[in-house]
Amino acid sequence: MTDTDPICPLCRRPIPPDVAQSLHHLIPKLKGGKGGPTVLLHHICHREIHATLSEAELARSYSTIKALRTHPRLEKFIRWIAKRPPGFQSKIPGKRRL
Repeated sequence: MTDTDPICPLCRRPIPPDVAQSLHHLIPKLKGGKGGPTVLLHHICHREIHATLSEAELARSYSTIKALRTHPRLEKFIRWIAKRPPGFQSKIPGKRRL
């Protein structure tokens, strides 16, 4: 981990170069977001977003990091992941939508 590592906007932890990371389309590609704004996230954070919200929900109500951070389940995830080191990876089961 270095001072120049990008920061995950969801959990606000650094993203070291050796940690799985992915680009998240703020507006899902299937909902018109192809070529739209993206953000770099830890892969674990990205998977949690898609395990929590449908493409329609993302497009309609959660198309910003600020909005994503207000979702109750993601708030709980952010509190949990904030206590882990930046390189933490976990096996997350598939879709766990409530």
